[in-house]
Amino acid sequence: MFMNIQALDGGILLWLQSVRNPVLDGLLTAYTQLGNAGIGWIVLSVALLFFKRTRKSGALALCAMLFGLVGTNLVLKNLVQRIRPYEMVEGLEHLVHITDPNSFPSGHTTAAFAAGVVWFRTLPARWARILALASAFLMAFSRLYVGVHYPTDVLAGAVMGTVCALLALWLGKRWKVLNRLGE
Repeated sequence: MFMNIQALDGGILLWLQSVRNPVLDGLLTAYTQLGNAGIGWIVLSVALLFFKRTRKSGALALCAMLFGLVGTNLVLKNLVQRIRPYEMVEGLEHLVHITDPNSFPSGHTTAAFAAGVVWFRTLPARWARILALASAFLMAFSRLYVGVHYPTDVLAGAVMGTVCALLALWLGKRWKVLNRLGE
């Protein structure tokens, strides 16, 4: 069964590679690198801390991303040790340089969904909530497009990030200090 999933994953990546174009290459390469070390999501979360209406959103997103960092980068990647697809799928070329040899799950996607789901549930403006989720999905897609993750890697990252977001939201309801952040 694992070999069938691996073959399907590889086939999807090769198909994506076949539809690449220079404009998307540049845009999605730049976008995916905003997620390096979660920096894009961290910067946005810290910026949200400066405004009373979004302070709780920023704090909970940072908490969710911390859970994701521990669960994904420190635990799961080291337990699973799945080799990057460009090392395994013949003919697949990657567009960005990666130093972490472990592919499963996608840490970029975990961080994007951890922050995105928290923001979707807590930001006051509807357009911002929609943009938060769209940004998370775009990050997941960008990891496939640049050839550094399998589809199952980003799916697992999305699930992990969502679980971390829901955990942070649940804890946020119980922590009195977080409940007072918007006051």
